[in-house]
Amino acid sequence: MIAGMAALVNAVQANCDIADARHARDVSLCTYLLGMREFYRWEHQLPFGVSPPREEVGRWITEREARWEQISDEDFLAVPVAGREFDPFDAQQVNTVLAGSGLVYGAGIGRFHKPHFFLGQLDREEQRGDARLLVCGCEYARDISAIPAASQGGTVIVRREALRQWLWEKAEGWNVKQQDGSLKSALLAYGFDVDPQAAIERMTNGEIETLVLHEEGELAAGRLLGKGWPAKLDGFSGKRAELLARAVRDNLADCLVTLPSLLQRGADDSLHFWFSTFDGLRRELFPQLVAAYEKLGVGALCVPGIPLCRPAKRKSRQARPGQATAILLDAAAAGRAHFATLGLRLLDMDESAIEALSHEAASIAL
Repeated sequence: MIAGMAALVNAVQANCDIADARHARDVSLCTYLLGMREFYRWEHQLPFGVSPPREEVGRWITEREARWEQISDEDFLAVPVAGREFDPFDAQQVNTVLAGSGLVYGAGIGRFHKPHFFLGQLDREEQRGDARLLVCGCEYARDISAIPAASQGGTVIVRREALRQWLWEKAEGWNVKQQDGSLKSALLAYGFDVDPQAAIERMTNGEIETLVLHEEGELAAGRLLGKGWPAKLDGFSGKRAELLARAVRDNLADCLVTLPSLLQRGADDSLHFWFSTFDGLRRELFPQLVAAYEKLGVGALCVPGIPLCRPAKRKSRQARPGQATAILLDAAAAGRAHFATLGLRLLDMDESAIEALSHEAASIAL
């Protein structure tokens, strides 16, 4: 750790609290309450599998909301490091000064203009091509919306704690009905039916790479779409246009890097995991990929431990061994061309036109 650690943690957490005061309740009530429950778990260091006490959580939320009312109009604090103070959004400069301290700082603007901040322990650092990868472990300060991974400039940051929380939430939701599908295949492949907590740990370690691949795809998509794309996102005043733009870029990123990499490596469990997260507008815009996945018998019919290229034993037309990878690669190649063209098209449209287009997703889907 470093001298002035307490002051650094307090400043970052104060900024997280201000951001939450302004934006935490911008989501649906269900999403908000679930997020607050998990935030309570993090703040009180409760292990997964232990339900936070409902009445205590309720009192904690009431107290937190009262605190938010007092601070929502406050300015973000400067970040104090090594006797100097930095702009709270200048994560690159803060991390430069923190080099060698074993700490990682993150700051940026996320969906719908919500600021995000965090401070955590550096688990590992490596160079991935032109990108610098920082994997963060224990977190000392964070806001309610813990984003598992993000890229900024030439740096990719993955947050293990946030990823583990996200996976646990998805697994808890699946465990209620235990429906067949890609999430079931991914969870069972990691042994969730035998030891849920150990499975989530293994899954967290295993799927860090999937998150890194997506962020590398984001960087590649950014190079294709050009410098005008961030300004386009920043300029949206409503949610619908931003959701469409982000879905287009996400699909482009995954077609450029994530899907080809996972398919070429034969990372079948990670592919099932990826398809379990493929939802919303991203899915609506890419029915060709959904159809390819289901046609190959790897959607609701997928079985842990059975490679994607091996057809299920049923009497219907199935891809021969080895064909599944090729079919999905072909879909990704088509997606690269389609979503690059669509992204560039959005750059030339105003927000009202993009919003209108978002309500007619079928007309621009592949």
